[in-house]
Amino acid sequence: MGVAKQHRSRTPAEGGPVLGLRERKKAKTRAAIQQEALRLFREQGYETTTMEQIAEAAEVSPSTVFRYFPTKEELVASDEQDAFFIEAWRAQSADLPVLQALRLAIRETLEGLSPEEFGAQRDRDVLMVTVPELWAASLGNVTQTMRMISSLVAERTGRPEDDTAVRAISGAIFGVILNTMLRWAQDPDHDVAEDLDQMLAHLDNARFDSVAPE
Repeated sequence: MGVAKQHRSRTPAEGGPVLGLRERKKAKTRAAIQQEALRLFREQGYETTTMEQIAEAAEVSPSTVFRYFPTKEELVASDEQDAFFIEAWRAQSADLPVLQALRLAIRETLEGLSPEEFGAQRDRDVLMVTVPELWAASLGNVTQTMRMISSLVAERTGRPEDDTAVRAISGAIFGVILNTMLRWAQDPDHDVAEDLDQMLAHLDNARFDSVAPE
């Protein structure tokens, strides 16, 4: 699919708030710090990399690093891409079934990543599954992601989040995403975008997408 080669500029959702210069500068600084941290973690190891080294690589002060990321774990656990996925999901046509809307939203989100952002995503996945002390942070991410999926499915179908059908399809979607991310962490050449799309298509063909708006 050539995911990382199709990067396009990120823009706020229509009608959404436009970030001012100060907010854009903060977002750029935060992203730069995290990307440098992930690079250092990959090159010299998570445990041996210090916050001071990260600050030097990102050309900021250590206090700036701590201001954006109070703990070392958050440099890995924090994921800024969720907001873009949610925006892409909500932008899909209201008459699309859940899984079709999801596939399009995931595709648009991944295609919007720059090569640097795409690489950072894989670095995060690898660290989450290979560094024991990051498992706790990983569990928090897992819980947050599951809640996000359930909330979005419920929102799109007009059903409550604890509805059995919503929970079933949300769990199936989450299982596909987790399975694909684990494979990607083990194989850097794994086409995560294509794999996600094909596996979600299998769910669709298996009629898991029986949740429709009431």
